Amino acid sequence: MITRVLADANVLYSRTLRDWLILIQLESGGGLYELCWTEDIMAEVVYNYRRQHPTADGAVITKIRDRITAALGNGRIDNFTIDGSFAGSDKNDQHVHAAAVAAGAAYVITADTGFTSPDIDLDSLPYEVHTPDSFLVLVDDSAPHHVREVTRRQRSTGKPSHGR
Repeated sequence: MITRVLADANVLYSRTLRDWLILIQLESGGGLYELCWTEDIMAEVVYNYRRQHPTADGAVITKIRDRITAALGNGRIDNFTIDGSFAGSDKNDQHVHAAAVAAGAAYVITADTGFTSPDIDLDSLPYEVHTPDSFLVLVDDSAPHHVREVTRRQRSTGKPSHGR
């Protein structure tokens, strides 16, 4: 069974993080993990990109979104219910929790401090919460050959094979 990993918007927004996560997934042939996402998460990515680049043409934004969703493949989570079970204090994180539960995600990757606040018992969640750094260390510990191969290809081309 494939390990499902839900990447939060703050992770997918970063081109560097997004590229590394997608390239490692592709290098492993999808056998290491499957990155998951929702339309809500993608909307946050697009919203934040627009805020950072207010004069970008619409075609630029569309192209970025289309490339991300194409690279993430069939990992979209369409059906989830926000049921109030998220113990965190940030109500805006409820959709991420609900999607992770619905997808049966083993990991949620986020830089959002709402998932690490003292009011959340991380052991009670049905998934592990990781920062991008801690998740990439976990991947490197379990599959260093895939990380080395992505690193080798990145150095030889000087640019990612995916992205903006």
